[in-house]
Amino acid sequence: MCVVDFAHGFLALSERVDFLYKCTDYYHPEDEQGVLWNDPDIGIDWPDIGMEYRLSDRDRRNPRLSAMDEQLPRYAEGA
Repeated sequence: MCVVDFAHGFLALSERVDFLYKCTDYYHPEDEQGVLWNDPDIGIDWPDIGMEYRLSDRDRRNPRLSAMDEQLPRYAEGA
């Protein structure tokens, strides 16, 4: 389970996957953001699956986290 405003992603290693979201509000496309899936600054060690990863066009175009500083939500320290 992901908390509100927390980045999340998944890698499916089977032929078929059903992925369900539980949302806190109606979908607002203008509020959607994404981070480049293989951003080296995040440091996820994606496995070698023996073929090229299949990504949506949107996921291919996402910026690196370091380029998003002004777009990220701000929270009070200690909140």
